[in-house]
Amino acid sequence: MHTTTLKPAGRSMGQMTRDVVSLFKLRIGVLIMITALVGMAVAPGPAPSFVQVLILAVSVLLASASAGAFNQYVEYESDRLMARTAKRAFATGALPHHPAWLVLMAVLLAGAVGAAWVALNGVAALHVFLGAFFYGVVYTLWLKRRTSLNIVIGGLAGSFAVLAGAAAVDPALGPLPWLLALVLFLWTPPHFWSLAIANRDDYAQAGVPMLPVVVGPERAARTVFVSTVALFVASLLPLAYGAGPVYAVGALAGGLHFVHKSWLLARNPVRATAMGSFFASLVQLSLLLVAACVDAMLR
Repeated sequence: MHTTTLKPAGRSMGQMTRDVVSLFKLRIGVLIMITALVGMAVAPGPAPSFVQVLILAVSVLLASASAGAFNQYVEYESDRLMARTAKRAFATGALPHHPAWLVLMAVLLAGAVGAAWVALNGVAALHVFLGAFFYGVVYTLWLKRRTSLNIVIGGLAGSFAVLAGAAAVDPALGPLPWLLALVLFLWTPPHFWSLAIANRDDYAQAGVPMLPVVVGPERAARTVFVSTVALFVASLLPLAYGAGPVYAVGALAGGLHFVHKSWLLARNPVRATAMGSFFASLVQLSLLLVAACVDAMLR
């Protein structure tokens, strides 16, 4: 039942603020924002102004925040069934599950897309929108509860951020941005499936057909390993299109680390190795993004 109460009794303003901030999944949003900035950095063309860089960053962050909040709004009942998500604000009732939130999310997304359109260009604005749309609608509404391949298509959300950043410099989008978008697309499944193996019981209880629930942890772990190898190979392709030695070091170091951890997971698919693979995916992406950005600055 919806409630119009905006501040549940007994909750401090500070706690309410923390609940609202957590609603927008800002940690994920910041990561997606960084991928957009890297896309801007690697794209050949005239250097964008400080204002354009700022608007790209804020637009991608706001669009991601809108999609993250929408995900929690839609999933609040199933979130209560999972230990990892049971303390989210809509799940606990700390924030009212009221349609007014949908209006706020729509305003955030419209503002993000509009700002990108005015300050950058229509192609960049389109990719800002598509990133939020694929996570909020394609993944959350259409795929998450229908197929074990949900996160594969949902992974396009991060790819669009790279393309948005690159399009802000050159709407034609050269090969390097497309290859980095491919890397982001291939990164998401082994990253998320590793976490899903660690939390398989949670997803099973919530009725979400994540890959480890559908095919079992052993087969899912082997799929993570194969996917990680494909990701590693794809991460080396930019070297054929102008990426330099700094990028090569980052891609090799992060990629081999992730491949090793996913191999350990395939050999012994338990929670400890699954979390090891999950954290290795974060290390791999971080090294890759930093290396790509530094490499572009040095060219």
